[in-house]
Amino acid sequence: MPATPLYHMALPTVKTLAECADFDKTVRPFIPQFFELPQRLLQISSLESLQTAYTSINPVISAGAFSLFVGVVAFIVSEINRNYSQIDRAWSILPALYNVHYWYWGKLNGIESQRLDAVALFSVCWSARLTFNYWRKGGYEVGSEDYRWAIIKKQVNNTPVWTVFNFVFIAFIQSVLLAAVATPTYIMLLTSRVDKALSLADTIFPQALGLLLIIEFFADNQQWTYQNAKKDYQKTAKVPDGFTATELERGFVTNGLWNYSRHPNFAAEQAIWVALYQWACFDTESLINWTFAGAFGYLLIFQGSTPLTERITAGKYPEYKEYKARVGRFIPSLATLGQWEKYAIAQEKKGKTNGTPAAKQTKKSK
Repeated sequence: MPATPLYHMALPTVKTLAECADFDKTVRPFIPQFFELPQRLLQISSLESLQTAYTSINPVISAGAFSLFVGVVAFIVSEINRNYSQIDRAWSILPALYNVHYWYWGKLNGIESQRLDAVALFSVCWSARLTFNYWRKGGYEVGSEDYRWAIIKKQVNNTPVWTVFNFVFIAFIQSVLLAAVATPTYIMLLTSRVDKALSLADTIFPQALGLLLIIEFFADNQQWTYQNAKKDYQKTAKVPDGFTATELERGFVTNGLWNYSRHPNFAAEQAIWVALYQWACFDTESLINWTFAGAFGYLLIFQGSTPLTERITAGKYPEYKEYKARVGRFIPSLATLGQWEKYAIAQEKKGKTNGTPAAKQTKKSK
């Protein structure tokens, strides 16, 4: 049974959809609960008292506090193990966890919402896809680490500075960001109390999110299939079905969705969290709200990390500069649309004319 008195203690009183997106009304009054959390946690002595504490704390406050706790754990573990991919391992889980948290909190407090049902279902599917892809690439293997951290650490070349960077950015900013991208779901929790009826946006956005998830799925599989084919070719010098020697010797995937975008999976991933934010905007009939910070921060992460990834790739594969000049980074470029395909066809013809060399890739190019 929902604890009605606690429900009113933990959520703001809102009368209009616009008020649901007002930070001063929906978040600021509950900030003191953050400082009360340690005492409340110490008072937990049973499952019943745990549920009481959980439902009596504003869900955005408890989510924020948990993100700080994750940051502390990630920092300590990374410093002990000298492995800085602790947040990377949780990246596919935390945003979904926060979205499900808002849905579950609402359920415990008697708030039934098809909006939140849709968000929770999508989040589980999103998490399953990304977690599986990270797992099959070896992300959860002991000692596995994103190769970019080692490169950045080498560039910093200063242990105290790197430790501060690890503490501030890798551990805390990234952890808080993964909570922030889910804050639009908090707004939808509030709108579900004001207006339970589904709007056109509540129909369109779940479908858009599903489409973006499908794009990610195909992009990941195209890259995975290519990389496995390349490895087989390097071992056996035999070209697997569906590929040509020229494609495999190029070293990086360019077929399928990758023919139109250099990072179709990244593009869809960013669009997902922008779409969730926009969904909250439409539901509150507002152009912008405070949860913009999460979506914007997510975009900044990709704007900063993708150029580094591309510099590394360009250093390994000579043709990448040609690919980069003809294909848009995230969004297909109308000015260069079709140019890469023409280039690739020309290279295929050139390879057939000159004779295709055997597999000569070294471990460096893998």
